[in-house]
Amino acid sequence: MNLISVIITTYNWESALEACVRSLFAQQDLNFEIIIADDGSKVATTELVEKLRLESPAPLKHCFHEDKGFRAGTIRNKAVAISSGEYLLFIDGDCVLFPHFIKRHRQLAARGHFVAGNRVLLSQSFTEIVLKTQLPLHQQSRVSFIKWRFQGYINRLLPLIYLPFESFRLRHPQRWQKAMTCNLAIWKNDFIAVNGFDQLFEGWGYEDSDLVIRLIHNGIKRKEGRFAVPVLHLWHKHNDRTTEQENYQRLMERLNNPKFIRAEQGIETS
Repeated sequence: MNLISVIITTYNWESALEACVRSLFAQQDLNFEIIIADDGSKVATTELVEKLRLESPAPLKHCFHEDKGFRAGTIRNKAVAISSGEYLLFIDGDCVLFPHFIKRHRQLAARGHFVAGNRVLLSQSFTEIVLKTQLPLHQQSRVSFIKWRFQGYINRLLPLIYLPFESFRLRHPQRWQKAMTCNLAIWKNDFIAVNGFDQLFEGWGYEDSDLVIRLIHNGIKRKEGRFAVPVLHLWHKHNDRTTEQENYQRLMERLNNPKFIRAEQGIETS
């Protein structure tokens, strides 16, 4: 595997996006491209992306569509359509990455598998401090994270432990739960084979779970990224969840139909 396409979903939160992208600038492995999947942000996000493009050690693209509500799956499909890498790494624009993040994801990549990472959540008050002071979380020591855990600034320490052992990573090949696009890696040909995200999932909820379930239906197995590739997830308010129940019902119907593999309105329509 050569180039990795890192796809960052964002919407009108420039300070978080800048923290995310700058943590990518500090990666030990720089053989990747950055694609900002912009779900209809205002001009301030475009201005920030242009500023970051001038500083970026990796190619940086801006994929934008008009704001018509929460359409994360649609803008991710559009970002994949302009990607150059053979391996896709989805993260959210409110996540900060450790310098080993890309390197370890590359080490975990295996044909016939997707990799689901996990996260450490920051508190609301700590998130405000981090963004106000522009604290580079990705450069902080282990001692700092231990201190922040005892202060209640982060919700757990366990994901920050690194375990090099491979055997446990393949124990649950069909587990779809908690595989989220804030930290999810997929081979591009596997993504295209299931027609990407289904754009029927508009509004908040389950478009990432639907993608993972269809990958599993198509024979792609889960590989755990826990204890290797955590992200630091900044606190934010919950999105409007008025469509959650409708999306969940659609998800359950597909979960119980192993022949359902390809998105009805996927990347082919992007």
